[in-house]
Amino acid sequence: MKKLKVLLVDDEIMIREGFKKLFDWNAHDCEVIGEAADGMEALTQIDTLHPDIVIMDINIPIMSGLKVIQMSRIKHPQTAFVIVSGYDDFSYCQQALRLQITDYILKPVNYEEFGTCIDNLKISLYEKKVSSQEESTEQEERVITGITRYLQEHLEEDLSLSVLSEQFHLNPQYISQLFKNEIGVGFLAYLTNIRMEKAKKLLLSTSYSVAEIAGQVGYGDYRVFTKAFKKAEGITPSQYRREFLNNNSRKG
Repeated sequence: MKKLKVLLVDDEIMIREGFKKLFDWNAHDCEVIGEAADGMEALTQIDTLHPDIVIMDINIPIMSGLKVIQMSRIKHPQTAFVIVSGYDDFSYCQQALRLQITDYILKPVNYEEFGTCIDNLKISLYEKKVSSQEESTEQEERVITGITRYLQEHLEEDLSLSVLSEQFHLNPQYISQLFKNEIGVGFLAYLTNIRMEKAKKLLLSTSYSVAEIAGQVGYGDYRVFTKAFKKAEGITPSQYRREFLNNNSRKG
């Protein structure tokens, strides 16, 4: 898989240097190709460098990060934006979500959690690529597309490399390498991501219990599911549902 191009946008040079030096971009198949210290410079860099990912602060000079994202969406709809901000304010989160950002991370940055964010972002970019392009003529891309579709359709089942090996008549090690080559993350990281995404949708759109949702996304034990969900999202499934309901009631 080719490396994803990253643009860093923050008016504090120490923050930008921290991202460059303290996070192992190479281990996540990414490279930092540019920096910007204000909104206008960010727009110029996005137009010039065409980054796959923009790491963006909200509070930057000349033009806010949210305004930069809003304007960039017109010309660069495929660019992924991750906000890194010191603002722990739900109103900012709401505005960012309306702009379809990939994630909202608070300063100071936990680089381990940031790594998970980048891996999830790569999965999201891969899914968009698959849904927006015609069936590839390349054999390996057809195989990985079939495998990821199978996983999406059988999330409630016991899924493993061995199961996929039997289903697709391929060596487990070959399948494992396909995930790294074509998506940029390992099989387990991908599987956990799509299970958590389905779980979040069910938590917000149904009245199923946590145990029922756990079963629908492939966890036989709801306690294991709760632990995995909290590790991925920072809060338990019940807290995730409760925060959503509380925010909606405040709107009403």
